Amino acid sequence: MCGIVGYIGNHDSKEVLLKGLEKLEYRGYDSAGIAVVNGKGVQVFKEKGRIADLRGIVDHNVLANTGIGHTRWATHGVPSQENAHPHQSNTGRYTLVHNGVIENYDQLKREYLQDVKLNSDTDTEIIVQLIELFSKNLSTEEAFRKTLKLLKGSYALALLDEEDKETIYVAKNKSPLLVGLGDAFNVVASDAMAMIQITDQYVELVDKEMVMVTKDQVIIKNLEGMVVERKPYTAELDASDIEKGTYPHYMLKEIDEQPLVLRKIIQKYQDENGALTIDENILTAMDEADRIYIIAAGTSYHAGLVGKQYIEKMANVPVEVHISSEFVYNTPLLSSKPLFIFISQSGETADSRAVLVSIKEMGYEALTITNVPGSTLSREADYTLLLHAGPEIAVASTKAYTAQIAVLAILAEVTAKAKGMNLDFNLVQELGIVANAMEVLCGSKEEYEEISRSFLSTTRNAFFIGRGMDYYVGLEGALKLKEISYIQAEGFAGGELKHGTIALIEEGTPIIALATQESVNLSIRGNVKEVVARGANPCIISMKGLQQEEDTFTTPEVHELLTPLVSVIPLQLISYYAALHRDCDVDKPRNLAKSVTVE
Repeated sequence: MCGIVGYIGNHDSKEVLLKGLEKLEYRGYDSAGIAVVNGKGVQVFKEKGRIADLRGIVDHNVLANTGIGHTRWATHGVPSQENAHPHQSNTGRYTLVHNGVIENYDQLKREYLQDVKLNSDTDTEIIVQLIELFSKNLSTEEAFRKTLKLLKGSYALALLDEEDKETIYVAKNKSPLLVGLGDAFNVVASDAMAMIQITDQYVELVDKEMVMVTKDQVIIKNLEGMVVERKPYTAELDASDIEKGTYPHYMLKEIDEQPLVLRKIIQKYQDENGALTIDENILTAMDEADRIYIIAAGTSYHAGLVGKQYIEKMANVPVEVHISSEFVYNTPLLSSKPLFIFISQSGETADSRAVLVSIKEMGYEALTITNVPGSTLSREADYTLLLHAGPEIAVASTKAYTAQIAVLAILAEVTAKAKGMNLDFNLVQELGIVANAMEVLCGSKEEYEEISRSFLSTTRNAFFIGRGMDYYVGLEGALKLKEISYIQAEGFAGGELKHGTIALIEEGTPIIALATQESVNLSIRGNVKEVVARGANPCIISMKGLQQEEDTFTTPEVHELLTPLVSVIPLQLISYYAALHRDCDVDKPRNLAKSVTVE
């Protein structure tokens, strides 16, 4: 959450910063700001709202070759101009942007800053005021280092010193931050996509490091002051991948990309003979594990629930799926030889990283399934499986979810074969059928828009029901609807309705029911009749071969295990049109951010 950019070089920095922030706006969009420094000193421009609002107040007559910027997702203090970043020390010498949460900021304020006037409600301002306080007797580098040693929590920081216009001071702990390298310029960014237009060479930063960035060099030091050498890597991003093109919204573009992503995953995980393959070390870890613990949050948690079915049914390994924010504080009794699988689109999810740090201290192995190579969860786990989904910009995840399910299916299949187990289907062939079905579904947008209009245009709530894997997809469908249209939506196992939830059913309540599993087809239809008898308005989405006359929509037939890859697409598009009909911001829903880097 929150996005940071910085530029130091020979060109004017304002437009570089603003364009970089536009690319990072998915990370937070409550407020935004930039600070630039030139011979006349530091000038700060910040505003509540989006980057477009910030553009409107920036004085484009100000020329400066060095600057930092920030787009905010509020943690401490309401969205406002006062709480927007950058924040300045009281003399104006130091200017700072910050991503993360400082857990001991109250303690630091009481201990060091009782006599210092604070101008915001943020934890960030504490940092910049401490740096100024310590700089009375120390150099900026020393004051910065002393401050960093006091901070507890997560941070990514970029600092300007008005008395040293040739340096941006940078540091990180638990929050993502990169330094990009250019020809007579260097940049700072929370995500490579922010600056991919001007450089594809990046240096990864490690927790509790500080960096001095000038236009000609990057000096990395640990908090003891020792210089650290690290080679850059090439960010494998295509600038065109992060543009909407002719699409009105990123979400719609990313929904349509799902067939292509699935085919790319098949290609990436095939060997020269066409068989699916993964790293032998991962196979060994899967084979030796007596239980798999899947750790995830939000959409990735829902993908993990489907993955549990794959690993158990194909590879015969018991699996538990846990919400990461709960696991770290309420760790269950573990098996004797566990393997942990972390699922995260960004690879930066703070709740999941907290679990990873904990289980690594216990000596357990971990596998990360992520969309971002070089991300924190990928670097710190023992093994990584990449999603190969390309950048996902819309806050509501779509293609990353289906990519996660596909990679989990491949992991389960390859593990099963390594154990000598025979499956009664060819996964490569079946995933190819799924990709074709996805294309058919993505071509039926007018039908989904009409379904959305008929069932969701005026409702204040909706329920999604299913059994087996349809229940897990229903959870994801409810999440999609609530996060972008703000309709109160909940997913339930069909059989659970009568144990309390059916009390909420009233005349006209939309019930979206999934019927893609033959073994429970009649059962879920019985649940639909129960709610219809109480006045509900049913929308039944079934699979070809199981459809009945009263069904609202029928998906193409695919292998029963793989139906979650198909049945979710109607739910994604129904949610998209529900948000559109209510004039909601589809790509940037209120109060949310894409990369959840705070606990």
